[in-house]
Amino acid sequence: MKERWSQHLCPNFQAALDVLARPWNGMIMESLALKGELRYSELRERLAAVGDRMLAMRLKELEGRGLIERRVSPGPPVKVAYA
Repeated sequence: MKERWSQHLCPNFQAALDVLARPWNGMIMESLALKGELRYSELRERLAAVGDRMLAMRLKELEGRGLIERRVSPGPPVKVAYA
C-alpha cells in the first residue's frame, strides 16, 4: 500500500485520511464504535454490501494498524469477535 504524504499537512491528519479513504473502513469502524464488540457474522450482516473477502481483508488491515482488536474465544466452536 503506497502512502502519499505532504510536508504541509499534519502527519496524524494524513494517517487518519489514509485509513478512512479506503473503502469500507469507515463503516466497519463506525459499526464497532456503536456496538463495542461484534462477531464476524454480525459485521457481515450489518455490512451486507461488503463481500466476505473484502471484509476479511479490511479487518486484517485495521487490526494490523492497531485500530481494532481481534478476540478469539477457544472451545468448540471457536468464536472470533472484533472490537
